[in-house]
Amino acid sequence: MSGLRELKKERTRQTLSDVAVGLFLEKGFDAVSVAEVAAAAEVSKPTLFRYFPAKEDLVLYRFADHEDEPARVVAAAREAGVAPLDALRDHVLAGLARRDPVTGLNDAPAVLAFLRLLYGTPALVARMSEYQGRSEAALADALEAAAGGNGGGRGLLAARLAAAQIVAVLRVLAHENVRRITAGEKVEELLPEAEAATREAFRRLAEGLPYGGGEPPQVPSRDRVKNVTE
Repeated sequence: MSGLRELKKERTRQTLSDVAVGLFLEKGFDAVSVAEVAAAAEVSKPTLFRYFPAKEDLVLYRFADHEDEPARVVAAAREAGVAPLDALRDHVLAGLARRDPVTGLNDAPAVLAFLRLLYGTPALVARMSEYQGRSEAALADALEAAAGGNGGGRGLLAARLAAAQIVAVLRVLAHENVRRITAGEKVEELLPEAEAATREAFRRLAEGLPYGGGEPPQVPSRDRVKNVTE
C-alpha cells in the first residue's frame, strides 16, 4: 500500500507542476499567484504547499531527478573502476547526444519556452542556486567516497572544493548552450562545439583535480571552437 501511496503522491506532484508551468508560460511567473495555481489544479493552497514548499519549486520539480545525478554518476563509476571526471565527462557528452534538456542543448519549442522561463526569471535563477548547492554537497560525498574516504577533514575539504568546481563547470556549459540556442542557433550546428567545449572543460578540471584519468580527448582548433571556460 505504501508503494501505491507514493505513486499517487508522485502523480499529484507531476500534475501540480504541469499545471503551474503551463500558467507561468502563458502569463509569466510573477503574474501567477499560488492561489491561481491551486484553483487551476483543483486543490487547496495548503494541499499545494504540502507538495511544494515554495512557488519556485513547482518549476524546478522538472529537474528533481537531476539534483543528485552527478553524485550517482560518480558512485557508479567507483563501482566500475572508472575515474570520476572521465565518467562525468562521458555522461555530459551522452546527454548532449540525446539532446537532454538539462544540458541546454535542445531546441524543441516546448523545451525552449521552459528554458526561457527558467533562466529569464530572477526568482527561479535564485532558487536554482539552492538546487545546485544540494547537488554540490551530494557530489562532494561521492567524490570523498571515490577517494577512499581516508583523508579525514582535509579529504572532505578537497572533495567539497572539487565538487564546487565541477558543478560550476556543468552550470557554465549548460548556460552557454541555452544562451546560444535561445539566440537562434540550431542544435545540429552547435552540437560539435558543445561537445568540444565539454571535453576542454573536463580536460582542464583533470589538470587541477585528483579525480581524472584516461587519455586526453581530441579538441578542435581554437579558431573553430569557442572555449566557454575562458
